[in-house]
Amino acid sequence: MLTRTKAVLWNEGARRIRLPWRLGLWLALLVLLGLLATAALGVLWGRSIEPLLALFTPGRPGDQTIVAARNLLFVSSQLFVMVGSVYLAGRFLDRRWFRDFGFRLDRNWWIDLGFGLGLGAVLMTGVFAFELLAGWITVRELFFIARADFAFWPWFGWGFVTFLAVGVYEELVFRGYLITNLAEGFTWFDRVDRTAAVGIATVLTSAVFGVAHAGNPNATLASTLGIVLAAVTLAAGYVLTGELAIPIGLHATWNFFQGTVYGFPVSGTNNGVSLVAIEQSGPSLVTGGAFGPEAGLVGIGAIGIGLALTVLWVRWRTDEVRFDPSLVTPELRHR
Repeated sequence: MLTRTKAVLWNEGARRIRLPWRLGLWLALLVLLGLLATAALGVLWGRSIEPLLALFTPGRPGDQTIVAARNLLFVSSQLFVMVGSVYLAGRFLDRRWFRDFGFRLDRNWWIDLGFGLGLGAVLMTGVFAFELLAGWITVRELFFIARADFAFWPWFGWGFVTFLAVGVYEELVFRGYLITNLAEGFTWFDRVDRTAAVGIATVLTSAVFGVAHAGNPNATLASTLGIVLAAVTLAAGYVLTGELAIPIGLHATWNFFQGTVYGFPVSGTNNGVSLVAIEQSGPSLVTGGAFGPEAGLVGIGAIGIGLALTVLWVRWRTDEVRFDPSLVTPELRHR
């Protein structure tokens, strides 16, 4: 009985806990780090942050400085929770190197990042141009910021920093960590080969990504489906290269150009600053309405084009299109 129980919990060949329990412990670690980050923000939030800011700014810090500091703390806490949980779980539970979750930062990695950044910008520019020509967009003003007492350009730049951070930690968690672990785990089944394992992991994590956005403001069944399809496109850049460069770049600039440049809602939310402020009309089924382009046919079309261009890019760069074998054959850390 003891031997059988140990076999359920422990993989003797890899000398580590089996996948379901590793994922459960990672989730517990994610919650713990989230609680720690929330507690830390609670200490620093509100007026208690002003004495700290006074050390770096002359006189009493203004509203803009306080809001900027709060935003910086929030984004930093999100990075700490997401990246920290994956690093710790990868090191001590999975026995993987952190670089194997998509961060082998060689020359090719940076080239692929540049492609991803450019792809997201081009796709969202295409969405904006299509809807503008169709008469569904009216440009209301330029250099819009919700609070007139705030400077435009610093907050415009902060929009890019924020969406880049979101791209890093969401891609690390949903693509780098979950796809890698699930793909490896499914190969335990004799009837599941490596290609099928990566495919199943991609579909499952994309569904989870869609459900994770289903609680956003103005979310609908159509928006959830659109987010699932977007997740498949993001995953393609990872599973075909073994690196997160393409999906991080695509994720960051898709959101940045969507919200901070062209003034669309970003997954149902608005950050209060955009290069172009718009009024949108047209059928929500096509435009996505209050949720943003991912919920409409135009956005879904752009997502499909992004998937095709990602595959073509990988083929041009490597002369082949296949799932990266490192996803299912990890280089485990030595004990």
